[in-house]
Amino acid sequence: MTNSAPIDLRSDTVTRPDDRMRAAMAAAEVGDDVLDRDPTMRALEERVADLLGTASALWVPSGTMGNLIALMLHLQRGDRFLAPHGAHVLNHELGSAAWLAGGMPDPLDWDAGPGRPTAEAVRAQARITTAYDALHTTLLCLENTHNGAGGAIVPPHEHAQLAAAAKELGLKVHLDGARLWNASAALGVPPKALTVGVDSVQVCLSKGLGAPVGSVLAGEAEFITAGRRVRKMLGGGVRQGGVVAAAGLAALDRIDSLGEDHDNARLLADGLAERGWQVATPQTNMLLAAVPDVQLTLQRLTSVGVLAVPMSGQVRFVLHRDVSEADVEEALRRIGQAGI
Repeated sequence: MTNSAPIDLRSDTVTRPDDRMRAAMAAAEVGDDVLDRDPTMRALEERVADLLGTASALWVPSGTMGNLIALMLHLQRGDRFLAPHGAHVLNHELGSAAWLAGGMPDPLDWDAGPGRPTAEAVRAQARITTAYDALHTTLLCLENTHNGAGGAIVPPHEHAQLAAAAKELGLKVHLDGARLWNASAALGVPPKALTVGVDSVQVCLSKGLGAPVGSVLAGEAEFITAGRRVRKMLGGGVRQGGVVAAAGLAALDRIDSLGEDHDNARLLADGLAERGWQVATPQTNMLLAAVPDVQLTLQRLTSVGVLAVPMSGQVRFVLHRDVSEADVEEALRRIGQAGI
């Protein structure tokens, strides 16, 4: 990256496939996934299922579709579902949980820390009742890492407690693990340690791992069989999907490198703090900065070639594989020189 080029910290979705990934895509063995199951797609799904500790998995074009398929299968029309305040399924999926899955969302407070409700909160808010005219709570949606809380991690013991509380209440559990790989890398535990007790989990390949497109929905075999039908219903069936599946397989080889993004996030946070910014210490690859005027700050950052976005009333920066330590230093230099 040249000194004059913009440093794009808006999201870890802006990464571009490198030469190795493009070569894998070009050489992929393919077949019609709707008719016969594409062989490379099948290999990707089996690998992800193994990583997550589930019986089966299904490639989907996006995390939003993966979450939607899970909610459509887990919910009956009018069912209440619980999710942490600010969860992606509540704020960033265009209301599809209510519109298409027919669920009534009910946010949970972060009483255990940023992005983290307690098991006690789940028990209190589920309000299980047999009254015919009352809402029936049937699903708990978790998110790890929590995007709206700045990439906050739900540690394994808290996740297990939340899943156990849901099971006590007879609730299904869906995990939006779009950035579960980041939580796994930061904690030094395998991804399956963070999926204990879930009925379904969605993981993204197109964020920190750098694939150009795709997420994977995982669960029991019967659930995934039903999910494949819903994917087709939503227009998500693919033909020669091995081209994008090959990118996903290459992306999975990069899980161990996510720690570099976390290190760069801490480097950026420390540098901003030295310049007087109010920044929480990042747990993974993103950080939130509290500023008096978010839009004005974003405009000033853009004017010096540092790109960020608003999130939860703050400025969000996301580190990713296309931003190096030198790029972080350059971003800090520009911010300091401009007096932002």
